[in-house]
Amino acid sequence: MSDRNCVNPISRRRLIGLAALAALVPAAPAFAATRRLTGSVSYRERIALPPHAVLEVRLLDVSLADAPSKTLAVTRVKTRHRMPIPYRLRYDDSRIRRNHTYALQAQITVDGKLWFVTTTRHSVLTGGRDETDIKVERVSGGGDEAGDPRGKWLAESIRRRGVIDNLQTVLEIGRDGRVSGSGGCNRISGKAEISGSRISFGPVASTRMACVPAAMDQEAKFLAALGDARKWRIDDRRGKLYLLDGQGGEVLLLARM
Repeated sequence: MSDRNCVNPISRRRLIGLAALAALVPAAPAFAATRRLTGSVSYRERIALPPHAVLEVRLLDVSLADAPSKTLAVTRVKTRHRMPIPYRLRYDDSRIRRNHTYALQAQITVDGKLWFVTTTRHSVLTGGRDETDIKVERVSGGGDEAGDPRGKWLAESIRRRGVIDNLQTVLEIGRDGRVSGSGGCNRISGKAEISGSRISFGPVASTRMACVPAAMDQEAKFLAALGDARKWRIDDRRGKLYLLDGQGGEVLLLARM
């Protein structure tokens, strides 16, 4: 018998054994593919977030209407005064199923208290771009600590023009909305209506003292600016209050006293 005839039966038996062993051993799991969703989060209210505010974005499986959504991935980002706030959310592609529905949910918290949250669905993984810009809405009471126009303020500019250095134009808004202060010459009094980021000043009364023309001119401009104010926002870090007209134009800039 030739060497070839002796070797072949052994080789065939080895091959058959290896094939049987391979059939018994389960296939090794494939490595998970990590993918990424990106975008930004913003809100309409003119409220400055404290630097330690936290943005949280979640990827949810929302396929079942009659069951709670399932969180597949989450990322948390310190906002650091940025607006809009960028985010990057990594997820395991092996957990994504065909014919399932997925959406992003975002919220902003400060010291564990919810300030902003999504109120509409932001669908993702639909075959389009994996970049989503999310709008969040202010929750009731959220942001009051860092965004409250009530208090005592000193005017720094009127319609983006400077004020007289040695003439104090003061606006004080009480907790009940009562307005007092000084236009720079006369004492003023009135009422402010505040609802969310909106503000309006009712008729503001003033005393009738006569002052130098420059002071009277500044006071008239100050009272007219109050009458045009429709919105407010605060830069809490710098202690500044901005009063804006209906188109978002700045009518008054004031500093906290």
